[in-house]
Amino acid sequence: MPTTPKEVLALAKENKTKMVDFKFVDLPGIWQHFSVPLVELSESSFEDGFGFDGSSIRGFQPIHASDMLIIPDPKTAVMDPFMTEPTLSLICNIVDPITRQAYSRDARYIAQKAESYLKSTALADTAFIGPEAEFFIFDGIKFDQSVNHGFYHIDSNEGQWNSGRDENPNLGYKPRYKEGYFPVSPTDSQQNIRSEMALVMEQVGIHVECQHHEVATAGQAEIDMKFAPLLQMGDQLMWFKYIIKNVARRHNKTATFMPKPLFEDNGSGMHVHISLWKGDKPLFAGDRYGGLSEMAIWAIGGILKHASALCAFTNPTTNSYRRLVPGFEAPINLAYSSRNRSASVRIPMYSASPKAKRLEFRTPDPSCNGYLAFSAILMAVIDGIQRRIDPGPPLDKDIYGLTPEELKNVPKAPGSLEESLAALKNDCDFLLKGDVFTQDVLDMWLDYKTENELSPIRLRPVPYEFALYFDI
Repeated sequence: MPTTPKEVLALAKENKTKMVDFKFVDLPGIWQHFSVPLVELSESSFEDGFGFDGSSIRGFQPIHASDMLIIPDPKTAVMDPFMTEPTLSLICNIVDPITRQAYSRDARYIAQKAESYLKSTALADTAFIGPEAEFFIFDGIKFDQSVNHGFYHIDSNEGQWNSGRDENPNLGYKPRYKEGYFPVSPTDSQQNIRSEMALVMEQVGIHVECQHHEVATAGQAEIDMKFAPLLQMGDQLMWFKYIIKNVARRHNKTATFMPKPLFEDNGSGMHVHISLWKGDKPLFAGDRYGGLSEMAIWAIGGILKHASALCAFTNPTTNSYRRLVPGFEAPINLAYSSRNRSASVRIPMYSASPKAKRLEFRTPDPSCNGYLAFSAILMAVIDGIQRRIDPGPPLDKDIYGLTPEELKNVPKAPGSLEESLAALKNDCDFLLKGDVFTQDVLDMWLDYKTENELSPIRLRPVPYEFALYFDI
């Protein structure tokens, strides 16, 4: 992979590049881009940058201060696997055109600061992140909202609800509700498309460990990436979503990372594995509970203490809380355990190797901006270690089988986006350390989520309310 502007230009020449595509992330977490002919790219472009209108990007600039610059990162250069004309892709950082300072609301910059802050603490050199992002591959989606109507309609050739549809002929083999994990084909009809997604990921340098059907009917899937340093994994998660959506489109299908698109079947989570290393030494392995070190136990304490505030970044949509419902599959009880998948923090026990020792935070979902979510989790981990936060005893019982009396002292994740934003407002000091998250970023996040998501949802009736209340 290239590391310098000169090597990027050599890569472009080697691949007969005609266009250069600049990608950067908006505050909610969607890639934005624009392209220039190759002749516009020179070594100086990696210092001078290219201008764009920051007022047109979600969560960025006001109209009276809209001019911004993108600065391509030469280490991110790869050939885009989907463009007809040979196209070089570069992920970019954002800077102010006047001060040339990095932009505080650039999520990628926040991830860079999180890594730098970790090193400055001398606790560790590297935070390795391994997300398990689930998603759905559907055959069609329709939705609309107006003054007098509102609806969504999902369709999938795999959907159990289509077992009686006239398909000329209907061949059956549709995964039953909650039984998609994981029968072979023909019940699993999407093996080939997931393999194609995984192989395209390898083309852009992502190490894929596994792909499989997930629990829900209608094409729920998971592709696992090998763990990587935080910033690198933030970049990879952006490629991950981009590739999955574009390969789905190649097959005239559509993919979504919406956490809970289906009623009465599993939602899509994104379990996040994290470990700290110093040099080539893993720091989370030891002789404490679950084979953890004392540092790892304190890290758990940090995650559990700040979990409600973390949810504002790890579960950042109103739809996230259709998944985080007490008594169902998502872990909402803020406890930790080895092996027990109903705990919000789990210690995976697949391997006895110290290098495999890590924490798995199971509450997050894939609707998040990975740069922000991973950075926030790391900041909670650091705070736990610095303050030696005791997470209390582990909870090794089946949490879903506990009585109300046993459960009453187990804290719960927020039940709504509104609750998680309130928690963030009241518990944000740990994020502000090292100037990783700034108050400006937190204020914009709170304002954006309230004005663009919470308030619009509050104003709109949903279909089931008519079933409940029309005859009142």
